[in-house]
Amino acid sequence: MMPDMRIETAGSNALIVYFGAPDAGIDDTAAAQVAACADALRAQNPRWLEDLVASYGSLLVVYDPLLVDPLTVRACVRNCALVDASHHQEGQLIRLPVYYHPEVGPDLADVAKRANMSVEQVVSIHHDTIYRVYAIGFAPGFAYLGQVDERIATPRLATPRTKVPKGAVAIADRQTAVYPAASPGGWNLIGRCPTPMFDPKADPCMPVQSGDRVQFYPITRDEFIAAGGSL
Repeated sequence: MMPDMRIETAGSNALIVYFGAPDAGIDDTAAAQVAACADALRAQNPRWLEDLVASYGSLLVVYDPLLVDPLTVRACVRNCALVDASHHQEGQLIRLPVYYHPEVGPDLADVAKRANMSVEQVVSIHHDTIYRVYAIGFAPGFAYLGQVDERIATPRLATPRTKVPKGAVAIADRQTAVYPAASPGGWNLIGRCPTPMFDPKADPCMPVQSGDRVQFYPITRDEFIAAGGSL
């Protein structure tokens, strides 16, 4: 069944289309519709389309107002939003290596204690799950991945850290992510990934896109360093 949909103006050169109920939280059905709508717009590739920004249940459509009028954009977006997402092809599966260890995951033991599990069990559950890339934001390359298994879901830290290292793998509630650069952050750190999540000189500049799937796999300390990771 197609989720509820509405389109709203988001400035002089943008529209935003929402899927699902506003209070639905993370909704895989809505996320699939976002991906299907974005792919349909990319397939049409109208010359007025400047950018698409996907989020959990919405898609921001940025256009050139010198090339098209808002009503035409709205009609095009609406048609693409009505695409049946049940047949939409899932994004590619990206596997990312992680060195899981208290040396680089200072909150790993606390996550395990809260879950009443061993550290090894937490690590196993985290890397056995395949996550959807719901959105990319906060910083270039910061991919919001979900959903984390309820057994190891952990609230954000009461006091955020002033600096989280580049490559830190973290959990916040039922989301997980890799920090693409050193920055402040309040997520629970459980490991570190040597794969760059954002490189403006690379093509593509990010290894994942909204709609892709991600699965982590464990590596040793030596493998982490050999892959370019820093402690």
